[in-house]
Parts: sequence; structure tokens; C-alpha cells
Amino acid sequence: MKNLKKIQMHPLIKNIRKPAVCLLLSLAGLKSHAQEIITLFPDGVPNAKPNEVVETGADRGLYKGVTNPTLEYIKPENPNGTAVIVIAGGGYGVIVFNGEGLSTAKSLADKGVSAFVLKYRLPSDEIMVDKRIGSLQDVQQSIKYLRENAAKYGINKDKIGVMGFSAGGHLASTAATHFEKSYIANPENTSLRPDFQVLVYPVITMQNALSHGGSRDNLIGKNPSQEDIDLFSNEMQVKENTPITWLTHAADDKVVDVDNSINYFEKLRKSEVEVEMHIYPKGDHGFIFKHPGWMEPLFEWFKRNNLL
Repeated sequence: MKNLKKIQMHPLIKNIRKPAVCLLLSLAGLKSHAQEIITLFPDGVPNAKPNEVVETGADRGLYKGVTNPTLEYIKPENPNGTAVIVIAGGGYGVIVFNGEGLSTAKSLADKGVSAFVLKYRLPSDEIMVDKRIGSLQDVQQSIKYLRENAAKYGINKDKIGVMGFSAGGHLASTAATHFEKSYIANPENTSLRPDFQVLVYPVITMQNALSHGGSRDNLIGKNPSQEDIDLFSNEMQVKENTPITWLTHAADDKVVDVDNSINYFEKLRKSEVEVEMHIYPKGDHGFIFKHPGWMEPLFEWFKRNNLL
């Protein structure tokens, strides 16, 4: 594969602000009946504090200042029962919502997978009491909501996974390794464990040698404690019950070192967690924008695991 260059991402759709749940016109070229915007915390966002932050980036599909997290549902024509929560990256400083989120959701929906793109709160002392856990709360609430409303969306409550890119990969792997502790209200004791995780050039570790500095600073601060460094180094949180995993990365990634994926693979393998990894020799960070066939090995993995 030729060395890939960064390209400018164009918005697929402009944000339309609506209360709680609303229906939108489908994306151009997307094989779906409609989109639904799901407000994750209609009764009040946890871990929030009063602020005057205004959400921006709808015109470019690069969100900042999210204070009201949502899921955007991309409905396939023929749902097969599998659901994926798509978590775009951006270094925990922005959300590449259209480029990594909606575009990936379209490809999933074309295969019959129900895709839910997460617009999550980015770590911020301005809007959160504890910025370390706000994004994780949004993912956990997403899993809880979908599991409790599986029948509504025609999905199997035991086939709900997370898919993350870059810093979104860190968030997805956090959800996949920290699920035994609920960071949200969960009186129903609904399982918060994803059934599978798909990680694309993910940030995994917060350890100095390999961590992506921007993601680390945004999430746990410029002078984090060793306890926080270890807690959010997800390779250190792998257990036997960590969900099955699919990883992909480029060996020449200059933004997030490929050893993030390799070390995570090794921890999963040694814990006897089923894991598959695809490493491209070239492509750098964000290679998906220049390599349209990158999802074909993923779909084969889906088939082998009865997800497609």
C-alpha cells in the first residue's frame, strides 16, 4: 500500500439541534431509512458542572464543546442484529465525527450492522467535575441504553460492540477493560461489557514512552499521578473476560506508535482473549481516508464471529 497522505474531511451532514429523540433525513448515498438522534442523559448529564461552553464544529463535522452527549443511529435496510457504537478520534480535543464516525457507520449499515455514532463529551475541567471519566460515562450509557432497548432497534443484546479510532480507540478500549465498575447510575445492573471491540490505530497506553501526548494531557492532565497513568493504560487492565478484539494499525504511524496495538495484542493473547490484528507496512495515522478497502478484513472477522 502506498504511503498515505492526510486529506481534508468534508461534512456529510449539518447538525440539527432537537430535543431528546428526533428523526432526520438519511445521509446522501446511505442505505438507511432514517437517522435518529438519541440523547443519552435526558434527565441530566452526570459529572457535569455549570458552564457556558457552546458546542461548535457542526459545519465541518469536527466537534468541540459537547456538553449533551448523543448517539446518531444509522439504520440499515436489513438489520442483522449486530450493533456497533462508533467512536471517532481527535486526541480527546476534537471529535472527527463525520470522517471517522458517520463514514464508517455508512459502511457498517451497508452490511446490515446497526451503527450508532457517539458524540461524546471531551475531557474538560470547565464542564466536568472529573474530566477523566466523562467520556467513559457516555460510552457506558450508550451500551446500557442499547442493551435495554435492543428490541426497539432490532438488535441482539449480546451483539453490542464498540469501535474506536485513535483517541476514540482509547475510549473504546477503556469501555472494554473498565466495565466491571459502573461510572453511571445503573440500578438495573445492566451489563456494561461490550461484546466485542474494534480498534483502529488506537491510543492504548498512558505510559510515557508510548503514549500519545495530546490524548494523555487532555484526559489525565500534564502532571498525572502514577495511579492514573496505570489506570488508563488499558494494556494493564486486560483480563480473561475482556471482549474479543480486532485491531488494525500502520507500522509507520508517526502520531500513535504501532506498539500501542502490538502491546495490547500481546496482553490479550496472553490472557487468552481472542484477538486478531492487521498491520499495514505504510499508511501513517488516519490511513482509512486513503484506503477504502481497509474494512474488508474486519467484515471477514465479523463473519467468523457470527456478527455479520
